[in-house]
Amino acid sequence: MPVTPPAGPRRRPPLPDLAASLGGALFLLAGAVGLVPGPAAVALAVAGGTALACVRLAWLAGLPPTPSPGVAPAPRRPAPEPERAAGPDRAAPGLDRPAPGLDRPAPGLDRPAPGPDRPAPGPDGSAPGSDRAAPGLDRSAPGPGRSGTVDRGRSEPTGRQARRVALSRRVAAILDAAVLVAGLTVAVLPLSDPAHRLPVALVGLGLAAPLHAVALLRLPGRSRLPGRERLRRTVDVAALGVSLVFAGWMLLPVGPVPVAARVASVGGAVALAVLAVAALAERRRRPGAARCHAGAGLTLAGLSLLVVLLAYDAPDRAVSAVGPPLLAGALLTAAGARRTSAGERPHHGAAPAAWPRLTAPAGVAALAAGVHLATAGEFTPAAMALGLAVIPPIMLGELLAAADHRRRVERLAASEASLRRLVGGETDSTDDAPLTRADLVRALPRRSGGALLVLDLHGEDGTAPDAAVLAEVRRRLRAGCGPHDLVARVGDTEYAVLTDLGPVLAYALGTRLLAALVEPYRRAGAVVRLAVGVGLAETTGGEPEDVFRQAGLARRRAVQLGRDRVEWYDAYLEEQLVRRLDLERELPGAVARGELDLVYQPVVALVDRMPVGTEALLRWRSPALGTVLPTELLPVAADLDLLGEVGWWVVDRACRQLAAWSEGGRELWMAVNVTPRELAAPDFVARTATALAAYDVPPERLVVEVAEPAVGAELSTVVARLAGLRSLGVRTALDDFRAEHASLAQLRRLPIDLLKVGPHLVAPGADGQRPLIDVVANLGDRLGVEVVVEGLESDGQVAGARRAGCRYGQGFALARPATAERVEAWFEEYPSASR
Repeated sequence: MPVTPPAGPRRRPPLPDLAASLGGALFLLAGAVGLVPGPAAVALAVAGGTALACVRLAWLAGLPPTPSPGVAPAPRRPAPEPERAAGPDRAAPGLDRPAPGLDRPAPGLDRPAPGPDRPAPGPDGSAPGSDRAAPGLDRSAPGPGRSGTVDRGRSEPTGRQARRVALSRRVAAILDAAVLVAGLTVAVLPLSDPAHRLPVALVGLGLAAPLHAVALLRLPGRSRLPGRERLRRTVDVAALGVSLVFAGWMLLPVGPVPVAARVASVGGAVALAVLAVAALAERRRRPGAARCHAGAGLTLAGLSLLVVLLAYDAPDRAVSAVGPPLLAGALLTAAGARRTSAGERPHHGAAPAAWPRLTAPAGVAALAAGVHLATAGEFTPAAMALGLAVIPPIMLGELLAAADHRRRVERLAASEASLRRLVGGETDSTDDAPLTRADLVRALPRRSGGALLVLDLHGEDGTAPDAAVLAEVRRRLRAGCGPHDLVARVGDTEYAVLTDLGPVLAYALGTRLLAALVEPYRRAGAVVRLAVGVGLAETTGGEPEDVFRQAGLARRRAVQLGRDRVEWYDAYLEEQLVRRLDLERELPGAVARGELDLVYQPVVALVDRMPVGTEALLRWRSPALGTVLPTELLPVAADLDLLGEVGWWVVDRACRQLAAWSEGGRELWMAVNVTPRELAAPDFVARTATALAAYDVPPERLVVEVAEPAVGAELSTVVARLAGLRSLGVRTALDDFRAEHASLAQLRRLPIDLLKVGPHLVAPGADGQRPLIDVVANLGDRLGVEVVVEGLESDGQVAGARRAGCRYGQGFALARPATAERVEAWFEEYPSASR
């Protein structure tokens, strides 16, 4: 009963942001120690971050209409084939075999920012990447959409979506101007006369503040706040604003305060309070907007601090203090705008955090008072009055927070009591469970921090369990869940469990439920066994329908990987499933549309490096998806029952190309790979004979390969079909020979002419033992089978295979896969290659 532990990608800051931050820190350090003048240090430190932010915001301002999540994306450009590091190039249906594992798919969809350039294909037109086929994804399960499916059509955005995109572009343009103004303000300081620096800073602050205000008020997703929320935010702003004004009063030098410093300190404190409260309030509901507010707050705070320092004619070293907030503000603003432009949907129902809304004002005021007391030693009456003014809004905020908490607890208790009554009234009858998906959707917003488990059940023969078995399933689910877990039936054979447990304990719960549900069910003297797939998704920070969709995707993955396992949702899983749906949509009709293509990798004699044959490798040149390798093509073709059609096209095209090369007098063989499923077709031998006759190709020039790992389950059928091919004169080959005990045992039964082995057999054995290739070569001599070493990547491997007595080799060290024209040109270098 395999289970997969929860795993998810860790988010790291982008490399350009790290580089800009590191460079800025170095310049500020140089300014602080006096190696660089303060204004110049700030200008250089902020320049990199500002330029990076302006480029990103300008790109967002000119971004073409990109659908939001759940909206069909625009057609993608065909992606070139990835570069392959090592290993033999393998073929697809009729050419490649599925291998265990799951290769990562092509880059996902719906990315708002431009991804890195994809590597260009090699001059041979092939993709030097690993073409090993991997088990496919089950196309029968619902796709990753809000309703269980994904609309991957190429529809244009709706009118509402188009208006939203246009608004996002305008906001990005305004933010770009605001960031540019802040960057130019510090950039011109080193170039200005000291007497003119204060007016420059005032103009920069005066322009940046309204630009930020206009942009933040127009951010997408902004909604009218209810009266209670507006009151809470007003109180929070008042508490933090008064504390910041008090801090500024305490930290300013004793004596007369310049007008510019007074205006900048008070205005900056108020603006910072408003933006900080907005950022904290929006960080769960709209994370992108929260970053924009935080970035604007840091930028305006930095400019205000610059005005104060210049008004007091502070030393140049002190000016370096404005660098960190300005640099961080630019990067945060660009990051927030990028996220809002990607179409984030507001998250509702999250409890407001008491910290730091209530504790921050008191902390700021206390810290400022302590610093002032240590430096000045006394408080003026005005300062004492201002300090005491911090207390009323803090107390009012505490009262509002307590009232909000009490109301949430009451609502939660009432809802839980209602659901408990439903659960308590449930029986072990054959009726459906009273709790439904809608009940869990209503309960999800109050279970933030927990997890949702979706369980799929099917009989061993693929049929749905009967009512009696489902009643026992419900009993086992209730017995395995905790007293506060909610259990609901969400489909004919699907159940869902909503729990407050964290990720680790929720995963343990899924494992326990899986173990309980796979136990046999005894009914009327018979034993019924169920196959169960469990998908988990965290309930934090997501809409209820999104959580259900994510858990459903994880459940689908568990089913695809063989059931009786637990899978967690992650973003890569969704990209993979979406890619799979694209392949399933585009592959039918690819043969008729002429989208399939072959490339060829020569096989050479190791003694004189002369070409003796080629192996045909399939490529699907999809206009919508780009070049698709057999790794992705094979599983989809198998699930769509298209292996026969694709495999027959490969054999026919290979024979036609072989006939064309034969007209030049070259007697080369052509190898094509087939799967046991293709060989099992009753007419496979007859159709092969038809293709040979159609192009007048001698049968001995065609080599049909089958992968040794796939032979075991269909050994008798494979033996019969290979014998039928040999009766035609067609040569046969066993590919991916593993040289294990089972492999050696079945080798004697298979009627083959060629044995293909990998380069790992060429390496010396442990403790100085001779390489396994020596044993395989000797075995081939005794059985009358020629050995071909494939995947040769270095001259050392080629020499080792030649020393072992192997006649033929194949791999990048000898020749790369290429189109027919390039291979034919390569043949011209060997005019005597006729074998």
